[in-house]
Amino acid sequence: MTHEFYMQLSLNKAWEYQGLTYPNPAVGAVLLCNGKIVAIESHQKAGTSHAEVLALLGGYEVLSGLEICFNRFDADKAHAFLLALPQGFFARCSIYVTLEPCSHEGKTPSCASLLSLLSLSHVIIGLKDPIVGHDGGSKKLENVRIGVLEEECRALIEPFMIWQTRAFVLFKIAQTINGRIGGGYLSSKASLYHVHQLREVCTSLCIGGNTVRVDRPTLDCRFTGGDAPDIVIYTKEDNFDRDIPLFNIKNREVSIESDLAFLDKPSFVIVEGGEGMLNAFKEKIDWMLIYQIPKLSTNNLTYNTTMNLQFLHQKNIDVDLMIWSRNSGN
Repeated sequence: MTHEFYMQLSLNKAWEYQGLTYPNPAVGAVLLCNGKIVAIESHQKAGTSHAEVLALLGGYEVLSGLEICFNRFDADKAHAFLLALPQGFFARCSIYVTLEPCSHEGKTPSCASLLSLLSLSHVIIGLKDPIVGHDGGSKKLENVRIGVLEEECRALIEPFMIWQTRAFVLFKIAQTINGRIGGGYLSSKASLYHVHQLREVCTSLCIGGNTVRVDRPTLDCRFTGGDAPDIVIYTKEDNFDRDIPLFNIKNREVSIESDLAFLDKPSFVIVEGGEGMLNAFKEKIDWMLIYQIPKLSTNNLTYNTTMNLQFLHQKNIDVDLMIWSRNSGN
């Protein structure tokens, strides 16, 4: 197998948590021992163990035949456990990671320092960390190779780079094979669950005024049981019935905006809506997340607009096809 093969496995795993790690980047890692894969992991949630740490913990369980008895997502406990292992435990292991291991101490300890102390045989990195102050982790390591599938690894963290300076805008759509979007829920339960996972972590969910007036939605996270997202209603007229559920969810902020200046702030904004919202945000959309539904429909609602997309990653999610796409213009 090639370096590219193992890095692609790391990328595929990281894409499973794209957006869910906000405000952290999505990162994947593969651990090999004597050339055999022993763990494939990814960072899953900000403030918890990074991809490299989860891969090392998984590798420990495979190599030792023992299960760890603590929360593997507790980064402090995970680092302490790994550092307490016998010297040279991972000496026959190599790790592939999509992003340079972090050199700084933040909500979690430094992964670069951890890897240097564990003395792995090789560390293969997809992309050097482009954030000044977070970079330099590779300098602490020996037997390092950098730049495997570099462009693919760069695309993976594009949202992270954008939300450093302004809003990363993700437009979500669910459509049938023939491009229809109306007629109630189209997506599978798995797709709906994924949408609600993203709602849990985003800065705000943006919808149009007509959606509020006509559909009277709640826009919560009932499928995951998480906290409902803050809402931005994009509209020219503030004439809403404040008694609908949307306005009455505890700890939720609902703001009314008549322009898109709120997108200038570093944040993660999900936009949901029809043709009107797509056209209104067309120049501001960074990526589109498409849930392609395996059915045909006679419903008249569709996106009657022109936009060029670049497909970045796709995977099956239950019966649906989930496609992450970059907006490449009209």
